[in-house]
Amino acid sequence: MNVAKILQSEAVKSVSAISSKKRLFQELGDLASQAYGLKSAEVATALQERESLGPTGVGHGVALPHARMQGLDHVCGLFIQIEKPLDFDAVDKKPVDLIFALLAPEDAGVEHLKALAVVSRSMRDSDLCSKLRANSDVATLHTILAEQRRTQAA
Repeated sequence: MNVAKILQSEAVKSVSAISSKKRLFQELGDLASQAYGLKSAEVATALQERESLGPTGVGHGVALPHARMQGLDHVCGLFIQIEKPLDFDAVDKKPVDLIFALLAPEDAGVEHLKALAVVSRSMRDSDLCSKLRANSDVATLHTILAEQRRTQAA
């Protein structure tokens, strides 16, 4: 599995600022609605409910919110780059500016875990994160993310 399989180009966004986690989840919901035809409020609620179990800020300015949802038949990715980092209760207490969210079918099992592993491994790459932070064009951001796994495999 690679990032290109789970992240459509329409599911990538760059914004100047987001005021709160709740607003971020609403933004991710809107993005999921546009890219995958999902109901924005349901996505935001699912992400918020999962986040209430424990923060998904993994450190180094990266957050990996994720949730399982009814009505999905495959794992879907969403990516937002924020120009002004957002306090996210990350493990290292640093604000986040790179958010890669995953939405998975309720019964996804291994597929969800594989996708989370691929995204987590990719987002731990400091070179990748530097490239993402240096660009705000959504097409470029998508290309950087989609090519990541292919480059590692080569």
